[in-house]
Amino acid sequence: MSRPHRVLLVDDDAMVRTGLRMILQSADDVEVVAEASDGDEVVPAVQAHAPDVVLMDLRMARMDGVAATQAVRALVDPPQVVVLTSWDVDDAVLRSLVAGAAGFLLKSAGPTEIVDAVRAVAAGDAVLSPQSTRRVLDHIAQESCATERRQAEDLAVALSGRERDVTVAVGQGLGNAEIARRLYVSEATVKTHLAAAQHKLGARNRVEVAVLAERAGLLRA
Repeated sequence: MSRPHRVLLVDDDAMVRTGLRMILQSADDVEVVAEASDGDEVVPAVQAHAPDVVLMDLRMARMDGVAATQAVRALVDPPQVVVLTSWDVDDAVLRSLVAGAAGFLLKSAGPTEIVDAVRAVAAGDAVLSPQSTRRVLDHIAQESCATERRQAEDLAVALSGRERDVTVAVGQGLGNAEIARRLYVSEATVKTHLAAAQHKLGARNRVEVAVLAERAGLLRA
């Protein structure tokens, strides 16, 4: 059996952290390796415990989840970050995704959804439903300037046909298994094409691939 997915919990509410710990440790393939109660504790905790995934509260007293996400994602070989929010797509969620988060979870999410989210981002998927992806990209499209769109178009030219297909599917909010079924290839092949697309687009994760796909006009073709 492969080693469990290592998780760092970040929330200023001790009861929330306790609840998340109980949920996650009920899964055989997930291990909670540390907790932090504010954003300024996150980078030291990541450096000390090397988690694969950080579950990050957005609203904390000393450093909010957006700033903490940005700091974590600036590290060498950073963990994936999933932000926790009491609301659906709002400004803080959008800013955290721009900062490099791999997706978000509502704090009202059920135990299965929380465990599945950790597994998904650890495997390279994003935690965004197609509906949430569309709302995020609509907002980003409105905010994107002509220079950003032109830069994305220039980067997208380098994509192969299959890399482009995978990029479009990621922009539509599909996971690796769904993309594999659509394109009649294996999940391993999807991951290979996605890794190549991320490199060519200069994207840190799937969310950024989706953003660049929208800016380049690939989702409107």
